[in-house]
Amino acid sequence: MLKATLRSFLAHKGRLLLSALAVVLSVAFVAGSLIFSDTVSRTFDRLFASTAADVTVEPQQDLKSQVPTGAAETVPASLAGEVAKVDGVESTHADVSVENITVVDSDNKSVGPTTGAPTIATDWYLTDRSPVELTSGHAPRGAGEALLDADTADKKHVEIGDTLTVMAQPGSFKVEIVGIATFTTTNPGAALVFLDPETAASQLLGSADRATSVSVDAAPGVSDAVLKDRIAAGIGTGTYDVKTADEQAESSAADLGGFLDVIKYVMLGFAGISVLVGVFLIVNTFSMLIAQRTRELGLLRALGADRRQVRRSVLTEAVLLGVVGSTLGLAAGIGLAYGLIKLMSVFGMNLKTTEMVIGWATPVSAYVVGVGVTFVAAYLPARRAARVSPMAALADAEIAGVGRPLTVRAVLGAIVGALGAAALVGCATATKTSTSASLLGLGVVLTLIATVIAGPLLVRPVIRVLGGAFPAIFGSIGRMSQRNALRNPRRTGATAAALMVGLALVGGMSVASASMSQSFDEQIDKTLGADFIVQNTNFVPFSQEVTDQVRGTEGVGLVVRQRFAPVAVTLPDGKRIETTAAGYDTQVDDVARVTYAAGDTAAALADGNIAMDAGFAKDHDVRVGSVIPVEFPAGRKTELKVSALTDQEGAEGFGMQGGLFFGIATVERYIPGGQDSALYVNAASGTAPDQLRTRLERTLDPYPQVQVRDQADYKKLVHDQIAVLLYLVYALLGLAIVIAVLGVVNTLALSVVERTREIGLLRAIGLGRRQLRRMIRLESVVIAVFGAVLGLGLGLVWGVCTQQVLALQGMKALAIPWGTIVAVVIGSAVVGIVAALLPALRASRMNVLAAIAHE
Repeated sequence: MLKATLRSFLAHKGRLLLSALAVVLSVAFVAGSLIFSDTVSRTFDRLFASTAADVTVEPQQDLKSQVPTGAAETVPASLAGEVAKVDGVESTHADVSVENITVVDSDNKSVGPTTGAPTIATDWYLTDRSPVELTSGHAPRGAGEALLDADTADKKHVEIGDTLTVMAQPGSFKVEIVGIATFTTTNPGAALVFLDPETAASQLLGSADRATSVSVDAAPGVSDAVLKDRIAAGIGTGTYDVKTADEQAESSAADLGGFLDVIKYVMLGFAGISVLVGVFLIVNTFSMLIAQRTRELGLLRALGADRRQVRRSVLTEAVLLGVVGSTLGLAAGIGLAYGLIKLMSVFGMNLKTTEMVIGWATPVSAYVVGVGVTFVAAYLPARRAARVSPMAALADAEIAGVGRPLTVRAVLGAIVGALGAAALVGCATATKTSTSASLLGLGVVLTLIATVIAGPLLVRPVIRVLGGAFPAIFGSIGRMSQRNALRNPRRTGATAAALMVGLALVGGMSVASASMSQSFDEQIDKTLGADFIVQNTNFVPFSQEVTDQVRGTEGVGLVVRQRFAPVAVTLPDGKRIETTAAGYDTQVDDVARVTYAAGDTAAALADGNIAMDAGFAKDHDVRVGSVIPVEFPAGRKTELKVSALTDQEGAEGFGMQGGLFFGIATVERYIPGGQDSALYVNAASGTAPDQLRTRLERTLDPYPQVQVRDQADYKKLVHDQIAVLLYLVYALLGLAIVIAVLGVVNTLALSVVERTREIGLLRAIGLGRRQLRRMIRLESVVIAVFGAVLGLGLGLVWGVCTQQVLALQGMKALAIPWGTIVAVVIGSAVVGIVAALLPALRASRMNVLAAIAHE
């Protein structure tokens, strides 16, 4: 049996190749994501471990903002002297390091990274742990001099002697580049500007008496943990975070982890789609191969092979396919990781391919995925093979699946479909977001399974409609193509299912994204009354200098500031929620239209007061007049009275959780040194908006990080951000289509082999080669469009239910992108034509007499 299995596997290796490609793609994404993330993690672990001081003293980091405030949390520079007195301390240094600043050249063009990585200004203090070394020029000496890292200097064409402008929180200042510093370790992708220590503190923090942290070197023989305890005891607890080198490295790695998780989960998403679609391809391939080998399997049974041996033989072929596919996929995954590492270097993260990490978990995961998928997918066909009777060797057995009743599928599909429909109905009627989202996920999974199970039941009615015009347009060729697609509903359903999965995903997400875009558009139209918004693309705050320049622009009538504050509120129901609140100037009613369920803007922005969304307040037993404890960064605490409740659609989806806001004076009091995140600007009487826009753009020309937007621009910004998610879905769709095309090609190729004698007879009675190719192309098109109709129908249901979840967050508009749906259906027909090219060409080249004599 083993010899027979190996001979059979090698005999069908060409037919199994397309199935192996699905396994290769799945394994490649799994292996590539693991190798890449392991490599980045290992590289940065070494970087953080080698650059962290023995002990670091930082401001207490108790709240993390979803949106940066622009305020640099600091410690007294004198703290370095206090720490130096602790027993076991060899030396200390008051560090100054500020992220998210802007540095521009003489043409007012930013010299920072374009990839979202920060621009960091720090003090020049060289130790054996420094990640850079001075390679040209000299160290900065006093105000007006700075170093720039070599990678940034090379990319932005900055040379020694050039003048740059640094825009920090206290204000802008110019520096001359007097030297270039080169990374001796991995460059994390940031741009680094180094200043003289005293200058760094005064220019970046506004005072030479402040620092962002204190680095401590331990005396010989004193462990980091012991020194940490001594320092904590010496300076007191509750005000500062004291971390050892390992803890500091772990904290830095955790901050990087979010970036790595995004890449890993995206790639695993691609792997998941490959696995899901590949299962259909493998099931179909093995089912057809078994159907074609009915007589062969019957002979094996007649010669004494029992059912277990036949089943084991088919599963062995599947395992062999999985091993081959996993091996090739692992190699492809290494190549994919290599490409990602090279791509990161384009973005400024200089990883070394020679340090690629391939841990034991990577090959194990690769083979578990590859072999597991093929084994599971081949199990049902293997059971079907084991049921072949020895009598099948004596006659032409009917192709498996043709004519067999679909009763079990109908019952099972109906049960699963009913459960899925019930979950989706529950999703649409639920009143809590968490409940609705959970029911949505359950409903999506169940309805997908139900559609796959019941797909063959839908083949005959749907394809009769889709291919109904074929006989009238293409005559007998069209009639035969339609009947070929109807001949084996199981096969047609399984082939179309591969395409259906991808199109259901894109249909659902297209509806969701279109609904989100329209909801935001409506919300902007309802609430935004300002002529212009001045803000950073990445929502990074800007300095007071920018605000002053805008206010001083000719034609500006009103400027309302917006600032953000990370807060933690303790609510009457006992829950403590961390979120981000907004602060506004008192004239906010002149630039925004806010609807209140209770109270008004004057009450909301009054000193000591706070406003929140009415729905959020109801959920947490908050009423007008309730006094709630509010925590701000650095341990600052207060109590604020709820004086207004807003009734805004999109209060949750458009803003932060709870829709909390108060007067900007509250933000200034509890987050000193904060910066404005946005300015809402109205033109003065007698100044046309277009005229003011031109003046504002001229005013802000020296500040490339800040843009002027009107309502249309703001809508486009929101649309572009939503589009990022949609592009990912389209990429997943592209992968699903690639595998689906392989599935259609595989099905048609095996179908051509299966119908060799039939094709020979058709050719013998006068069917031309061109007519034969057209017949196979039409069959492929109707199968592909059938998959598209099922997928888009399912996707529309998912999308509408997803919109119901979004409606609970205030995004109540429902939009269906009919243009996208029509384009996808047309594209599916094109996919069908492309997939049929090779099988049709092969069929048309068959020798007529050899085909008739084929068994």
